Amino acid sequence: MTTFLAFYQNLGPALTLLVVGIFLLAGTVKGIIGLGLPTVAMGMLGLAMLPAQAAALLIIPSTLTNLWQLATGGHLSELLKRLWPMLLLIFLGTGLGTLWLGMGGGHSVVRALGAALLVYAMSGLFLPTFKVKPQGERWLGPWCGLITGIITSATGVFVIPAVPYLQALGLNRDQLVQALGLSFSVSTLALAAGLAWRGTLGGSEISASLLALLPALLGMWLGQALRQRISAVLFKRVFFIGMALLGAHLLISG
Repeated sequence: MTTFLAFYQNLGPALTLLVVGIFLLAGTVKGIIGLGLPTVAMGMLGLAMLPAQAAALLIIPSTLTNLWQLATGGHLSELLKRLWPMLLLIFLGTGLGTLWLGMGGGHSVVRALGAALLVYAMSGLFLPTFKVKPQGERWLGPWCGLITGIITSATGVFVIPAVPYLQALGLNRDQLVQALGLSFSVSTLALAAGLAWRGTLGGSEISASLLALLPALLGMWLGQALRQRISAVLFKRVFFIGMALLGAHLLISG
């Protein structure tokens, strides 16, 4: 239990409450729109702690909620056959990025996190939905995976360009939700391996991440309950605007 709580004792009560609130909010966002937990968590935690520390906290909540999302849908086998080149390059790109860039504590990492959030938000707000033809998947999928992996290793954000690419494949809603869960699961596990290799994911960080799972799950349940009562389109727009503002703040003040 000492190890379990040591991380939060070092953070202090105010920052601990902030972490709980952030994961509650991030889980709610994921419950409503099916994505956003690591993006919200990394962006908001980046205001108060080092990116590597924030990334360590999200490992277990992100992994378990993504596996939950991945387990539903009934399309896992066909998605693996279709997406394995991208998934493989996500893992390899994260490993390459860990060796090349890593996720240190400098201002450049915070600015990179802000830039990733800003690009993601702008693409969600303004870019039209692209369509990728089947013959284009052979080369575009691996490149998207490689770039996503490198960005993941540097910022802890694994939505660019994987999410726009998956949205462009013409998947139905159930397939897309499951494909996102699959991509995010691979990205999270690759990120965890990179953090462990660099010595920033130990027993206390894993224990602290396990505690962060509770508000994340509560948030997901709340988000799923709210999904039928609010406009998903309006919520997505507000979400992207919030991410844009947060990314701009991190980019300027980082």
